[in-house]
Amino acid sequence: MSLFREWTADDAGRHIAVPGSTDDKYSRGVLGVVTGSDRYPGAAALGVEAALRTGVGMLRYVGPAHATSLVLQRRPEAVAGEGRVQAWLLGSGMDRHDLDLPVLHRALDQGLPTVLDGGAFELIDRATGPVIITPHAGELARVLGVPRESIDPESAVRAARELGVAVLLKGHATYAVGGDTRLLAQSAPTWLATAGAGDALAGILGALVATHAVSSLDALAELGATAAVVHGLSAERASAGGPLTILDLAAQVSPVIASLLATR
Repeated sequence: MSLFREWTADDAGRHIAVPGSTDDKYSRGVLGVVTGSDRYPGAAALGVEAALRTGVGMLRYVGPAHATSLVLQRRPEAVAGEGRVQAWLLGSGMDRHDLDLPVLHRALDQGLPTVLDGGAFELIDRATGPVIITPHAGELARVLGVPRESIDPESAVRAARELGVAVLLKGHATYAVGGDTRLLAQSAPTWLATAGAGDALAGILGALVATHAVSSLDALAELGATAAVVHGLSAERASAGGPLTILDLAAQVSPVIASLLATR
């Protein structure tokens, strides 16, 4: 059995990039986002919201017309359309029939660090750069072709090894695996079991990847665990012991990051 080290708030704080006085919007990191669909346009808005509140210099969004409209209404600072980026977030709110979009294939051909979420897991074999996937237990069972009830933390280790990717296995306890790295993040309240939570987590992770020059699966696993800590602490603040919405969670991401940075 693998040993998982708990990833703490202090660990997370050391893995957040802070812009310097000479940085501009390009050097801070540009995240490309291809998420949402006609069926699930809200996934795009939630992921973009969380990513921008985590901190990037620029976010480029590419998606269907309705999702694009929602994204720009909510976050007009997002840039609609393709362009140069440092990392990609792909797949949130997409189904299998959405995966033939040419922009997905162009993104995967660029060799950049990539977060694959939701429906994009089937595109793992097309990726030419380092990848982290973000499945919950049911999704990982489908990726591995095993029963849902057989999924446990060791399943993330197996998937990382067999697929050659980093894995962020989502749940009340979240496991991050990549290379030789085995991490556990468990800061989330039980109220976080709600629709859209994974979209926000993917957005947070996409922003972290875009703001770090990562090339190793170990580094991606560390950023995955950091995203899980930020996500969980933001949910805890938004909940205050009761139900929360994902936009409530996103509104707490920046204050949580500020608190993490204050202790390092």
